[in-house]
Amino acid sequence: MPRGQAERLFPMLEALLAGRGAEWRDLAAIGVGIGPGSFTGVRIAVAAARGLALSLDIPAIGVTTTEAMGFGLPRPCRVVLPGPGGQSIWQDFPEMERPELGADPPPGPPEYPQPVPLAEAVARIAASRIAHPGARPAPLYLRPADAAPARDQGPAILPG
Repeated sequence: MPRGQAERLFPMLEALLAGRGAEWRDLAAIGVGIGPGSFTGVRIAVAAARGLALSLDIPAIGVTTTEAMGFGLPRPCRVVLPGPGGQSIWQDFPEMERPELGADPPPGPPEYPQPVPLAEAVARIAASRIAHPGARPAPLYLRPADAAPARDQGPAILPG
């Protein structure tokens, strides 16, 4: 959705929980896609997940888009997603080695269709990491933001 993600996110989450007969307190962890992806969408998702995790006293677990897209695929495999300006973003998942992430794929392992919906894959990967959630999730950006910091000086904060 081009606009309104932040306003729609929590009503969508509450509807999802209600549809499963669950409440916020029933959650053991929050899984969140950390990118690469839409700059704004990733920031909103990660901020919401970290805020929820903090308020519910549960871990927030970040999962990359390529990890989620590769969930359930036979190894070795390659996950490719469209990038900005007609570029491709890819990650190879060898049988036992650490995966490689890049921008221009060389010849490599075969690509397969994604067997599990992305949100379900994020949830399943996050669930497998509950015992060792790692660091708090942070957005994974492959290029800097298009927006520039403000040039004017912010307001002075007065002592309380």
